[in-house]
Amino acid sequence: MHLKDAAGRPLPRDADLPRPPEDSALDPDAVLPPREALDKAQRLLDADLPFTAHEVLESAWKAAEGDERALWQGLAQLAVGLTHVQRGNASGAAALLERGAERIAPFAAQPPHGVAVDELVAHATELAARVRTGGVNSLSHTDRRPRLRHGSGGNAAG
Repeated sequence: MHLKDAAGRPLPRDADLPRPPEDSALDPDAVLPPREALDKAQRLLDADLPFTAHEVLESAWKAAEGDERALWQGLAQLAVGLTHVQRGNASGAAALLERGAERIAPFAAQPPHGVAVDELVAHATELAARVRTGGVNSLSHTDRRPRLRHGSGGNAAG
């Protein structure tokens, strides 16, 4: 596994840069149960590691079946949107935040696994609008830590 920085970019082998916490190491073949995947992704988002959170959510998406695949895809897109914020890519950030919000919105009536769908949709939509008008620097570190599940960490309204 090649080492990456917090934004998911490859690090040179001899780089003397901060490494993501050990908890963020991910076996690409590992598939966590839904609540564990959400909890791990939340810890990574709270640690300002949205790219690695995206990898956890993407693994869950690829393992999911039926309609729930769209939920996991949308959550992964939200994390990629936050990765673009971290990388300074305003247009990519806004597009992925909006796309992720649209993909998870249909789950609002009966959110699986305690996902805070309404709050995430509102939060992602607000962040995308702010990025489109004020750029990625208009977001604080706290803005970049959404709450994935009711009662978990993060900062989504609710």
